Amino acid sequence: MNRIDLTFSRLAETGRKALIPFITAGDPALEATVPVMHALVEAGADIIELGVPFSDPMADGPTIQRSSERALKRGAGLEYVLKSVDEFRHRDTSTPIVLMGYLNPIEIHGPEAFAENAAKAGVDGVLLVDLPPEEAADIRETFTAAGLALVVLASPTTTDERAEMLCDVAQGYLYYVSYAGVTGADRLDAAAAGGRIHRLRERSKVPVVAGFGIKDAQSAAAMAVDSDGVIVGSALVATLASAGVENAARSAATFLTPLRQALDAV
Repeated sequence: MNRIDLTFSRLAETGRKALIPFITAGDPALEATVPVMHALVEAGADIIELGVPFSDPMADGPTIQRSSERALKRGAGLEYVLKSVDEFRHRDTSTPIVLMGYLNPIEIHGPEAFAENAAKAGVDGVLLVDLPPEEAADIRETFTAAGLALVVLASPTTTDERAEMLCDVAQGYLYYVSYAGVTGADRLDAAAAGGRIHRLRERSKVPVVAGFGIKDAQSAAAMAVDSDGVIVGSALVATLASAGVENAARSAATFLTPLRQALDAV
């Protein structure tokens, strides 16, 4: 079992829901990434999704797109991301880290070399938004051999047949996109998403977590009712962008604490 499996097993034993914050590596500053990661864990994060900055983040809304652009201008490439994870591991050897991004940087790096370097740095899983699961067999095999989970996405438009396939190949956790669209939009309907999530959980061999549209304690609690956990991204990224470098870690903890409290009350 890797750190992701161990974390969900621990949460299940205590009846708690996973809280998974997403941040863009290198934003609001290169030197802020690792302190923000530690602050999120101290505020109750169970897993951290670390965004790998990319020049064409097609699945992301303007908030994360702009954060990625800013990070790239500062030099936050894949090498920086892996160095940040390695630095984080000096103090924290138990919190799972999942890299979220796009296929192009992995192909440039080389899947085998990337998998080896990511595992060595302390990465536990990878979510590649633009890698269709039907075409992922080779990369999944490479990642699995290195001990990396390849996280997959399901959405409201996913057919029942494809959902069956996703449940079969899912590793780490299954990320349910709560609505069709890009990150950061304001169209969350927890009741509509709940039935779909419930059916996926009945079939999936890994936990099912919900993301997209979760921006505060209320929306986190609503989506946690039927899922194994929630992911919060754009709202946190926006908070960090406005906080500035010196206040980034404190702002991250202040933002996340009410969500942790809300999930523990579900």
